[in-house]
Amino acid sequence: MAITGLVQDVRFQRHLTGPGHPERPQRLARIQEVLDERGLTKTCRAIDVSPIDLKEIRAVHSDQYLERLRRTCADGLPFIDVPDSAICPESLEIAMLAAGSVVNAVDEVMSGRWNDAFCAVRPPGHHAERHVSMGFCLLNNVAIAAQHLIDTHGLSRVLILDWDVHHGNGTQHIFEEDPRVLYISLHGHPGIVYPGTGYAHERGKGAGYGFTINVPILPPGRDEVWRRAFDDPILPAIAKFDPQFVLISAGFDAHRLDPLAPLELETESYAWMTDELVGAAKRHCSGRLVSVLEGGYHLDALADCVAMHVSRLLGS
Repeated sequence: MAITGLVQDVRFQRHLTGPGHPERPQRLARIQEVLDERGLTKTCRAIDVSPIDLKEIRAVHSDQYLERLRRTCADGLPFIDVPDSAICPESLEIAMLAAGSVVNAVDEVMSGRWNDAFCAVRPPGHHAERHVSMGFCLLNNVAIAAQHLIDTHGLSRVLILDWDVHHGNGTQHIFEEDPRVLYISLHGHPGIVYPGTGYAHERGKGAGYGFTINVPILPPGRDEVWRRAFDDPILPAIAKFDPQFVLISAGFDAHRLDPLAPLELETESYAWMTDELVGAAKRHCSGRLVSVLEGGYHLDALADCVAMHVSRLLGS
């Protein structure tokens, strides 16, 4: 059985987004309930939750954006940049805890203490651009972790696989000129699904051309479509890149019950995709893998998918 780290902390529920907002504290509360009920919390190792150093954030986000985010939270405004990105006075503090815990997870896996980890954090991150918030996201947790692997651990080949139903525009744009990061995204077709980016022809820029792979999926986007995408182009691209670390932007909102997108994945497909990426990590980087929660807005489906995902990481 693998030794799997787990980030869970009630403080993430203090990021308040207001009545009716889909990215709500109850998401993490329900995940914790189900992980506890199935004995998965006790089986995993708890990861330290501590705020990230501002220097690490500045490697990904601009000073101007961070100051604007600080000021907007301090002023008690209801959102930053777009109404979707709802905030409260504590939101920056909680976002720094989320990013810090993901970096802690990466460090623990790199140290060899644990094989892999899952980070049940919020606010999510993959829509956050270098200079602006988008789509519920304040700090780009996965991008910060990838940059940390490059700057602190000296890695030169980091894979980010994003299976959230919404394209991770922020992650793509942050690394689109960087050949050290292979960004692969499966998502609802941008002609139909927010944020309208992630067409197949978007392949990176300059030295990073070819290190962005987008797989847009038209409705109904059932299980067999996602599995074919792993056969080609995803697994061959991973094999060619030969990653030293695997990061997953793990959104569970392509599930057939999710209210925010028109795709129809079953819970079992998330288990299957987890197995595929665990296998790739074992083949290429001694199993080093950290998965970070992004979307998923049907509470029961989200919690069920996360429990299945964590159980696969554990190898149980």
